[in-house]
Amino acid sequence: MKEVLAVVKPFLAERVLEALARVPLEACTVREVKGYGRQKSYLDAYGDSDYALAFLPKVEIQLWVDDDRVDDVVRAITSAARTGRMGDGKIFVLPATAVDG
Repeated sequence: MKEVLAVVKPFLAERVLEALARVPLEACTVREVKGYGRQKSYLDAYGDSDYALAFLPKVEIQLWVDDDRVDDVVRAITSAARTGRMGDGKIFVLPATAVDG
């Protein structure tokens, strides 16, 4: 089993979730988050420490899928979320172990 973590632009989240509805999933959670990536000028030095000037709104979609469906899930997320512009988001695939209890 794998955990797929996708961070996408908020206005694309509904489209991504619709695309994922066609792919069998074990479980799914959705959160509103804020963050930054390769955008410039979002961290500046203030004295001896870094501080955040601005975080951009994003939506985090966390999925658990069987190993044989990971490629389909990543393909569905990519096709729904890609605009070709900076800040489209990221997809992470991590190993996951289910514990019944």
